[in-house]
Amino acid sequence: MHYTLLVTGPAYGTQQASSALLFARALLKAGHQLNSIFFYREGVLNGNQLTAPAGDEFDIVRAWQALQQQGVTLNICVAAALRRGVTDEQEATGLGLAAANLQPGFTLAGLGALAEAMLTSDRVVQF
Repeated sequence: MHYTLLVTGPAYGTQQASSALLFARALLKAGHQLNSIFFYREGVLNGNQLTAPAGDEFDIVRAWQALQQQGVTLNICVAAALRRGVTDEQEATGLGLAAANLQPGFTLAGLGALAEAMLTSDRVVQF
């Protein structure tokens, strides 16, 4: 079965992102296809490269990156990301920002990417 996940919770402070990560890992382990994970609203903070948890805490930003290395597309809503200070090099240059902070493996994308993922998936699960 083909899945798309929609993550609207931040990397830390709620259970949404960690529940989504555990669900994603379980899907892949069970042999399902995870087409895309789309981060929206506060969920875009899961792609902030400057997130630095304490040494004894789980690093969820880098855990998402490991999923990307397994072929899962990690899309970040570009509008929500820019509002929350998450940007890639191209947007930072275009907007005249001092730096970029999008974690490698994540891609800024519009809602069209979410719509396309939803059309090609059997299930969409929101966290």
